[in-house]
Amino acid sequence: MKFRKKGLDIFSLSFLDVISCGFGAVVMLILISKTDVDVSIAGADDVSSLLASLIGLENSVAEISQQIQQELSTLDALSSEQQSIAQAESSLESRLKALQQQNAALEESISGMSLVESRLKQAALPTPRKPTDKRSEEVGGIPVDSDYVVFIIDTSGSMKQIWSRVSREVVNVLNIHPEVKGFQILNDMGTSMISGYDGRWMPDTPSTRNSAIRMFENWAVVSNSSPVEGVEMALRKYAKPNITTSIYVFGDDYTGSSYDAVIDRITRQNRQLSDGRRLARIHGVGFLSIHSTDRYSILMRELTKRNDGTYIALPP
Repeated sequence: MKFRKKGLDIFSLSFLDVISCGFGAVVMLILISKTDVDVSIAGADDVSSLLASLIGLENSVAEISQQIQQELSTLDALSSEQQSIAQAESSLESRLKALQQQNAALEESISGMSLVESRLKQAALPTPRKPTDKRSEEVGGIPVDSDYVVFIIDTSGSMKQIWSRVSREVVNVLNIHPEVKGFQILNDMGTSMISGYDGRWMPDTPSTRNSAIRMFENWAVVSNSSPVEGVEMALRKYAKPNITTSIYVFGDDYTGSSYDAVIDRITRQNRQLSDGRRLARIHGVGFLSIHSTDRYSILMRELTKRNDGTYIALPP
C-alpha cells in the first residue's frame, strides 16, 4: 500500500505563531529603546535654559528701565529746582532794585518835606503886615493859621504809583497845622473819600485821623487828573465866611484845555471878604516825576498866587 505525501502548507498555525512572536519582539524592542528619550530630554533642558535666560534678560531690562525713569525724574526735579532758584534770584534782584528806588524816593521826600517844614515855620512867625498886603514872593511860606483843611488829591494812575509818598504828605500837612478843628479829603473830581462825611467836616481827633489815613492808603476812584472840579466843589461846600479854610491841591499833571479861564472862574468863586481875606487859601503841592509835565505847575503857580496860597514842587 503506497503512502501519499502530505502537501506543505507554509501558512500553518505554527508559522503564524513564529511570525507573531517575532513581530511582537520587534515592537517591544522599539518601545523599550531609550535613544529618542535622551534626545527629547536634552532638547527640553535647552529650552528651559533659554526661557530662564530670556526671563532674566526681561527682568534686567525692566530694572534698567526703572532706574532710567528714576534718573529722569531726578533730573527733571533738579531742572525745576534750578529754574525756581533762577526765578527767585531774579525776583530778589527786582525787589532789591525796587527797595533801592523806594529808599531814594523816601530820602528825597524827607528832604523836600524838611524844606516845606522850614518854610512853614518861617510863615508861622508873626509879621507886621495887613491882610491886604501882598505876600513876599521870596519867602515862599505856607500860612498855617486855618481852622479847617481840605485836601484835593489827584487819584490818577501816575499818582497811584507814588501813593505812599502822597499819604505821607497828607499826614505831614495835618501835623504842621497847630490847630485843626476839622478836615476833608476829596479827589480831583470832587468826590469825598468818606461818603458819610460828604458836605461835613471830619473832626481832627487821633482816631478819626488814623481811620482816614488807613482808608486813604487803599482809596481807589476814577480821576481825570484835573483839580478844577475838586477845587470848585471845596469852595462851594466847605469854604464859609465865618471860618478860616485852607485848600491843599496835590497833583502831578493837568489835563484841562485852558489856564486863564479856569483861574479867573475859581478866583471869582473864592471871593474876597470884607476883611480882605478870601473864603479859602489855595495851596498847591506838585509831585514831580518822569510822568509829570509842566502844565500842573503852570496852573497852580498862578492859581495859588491869586488866592493867597503857595505852590511847592516836591522832587521825584
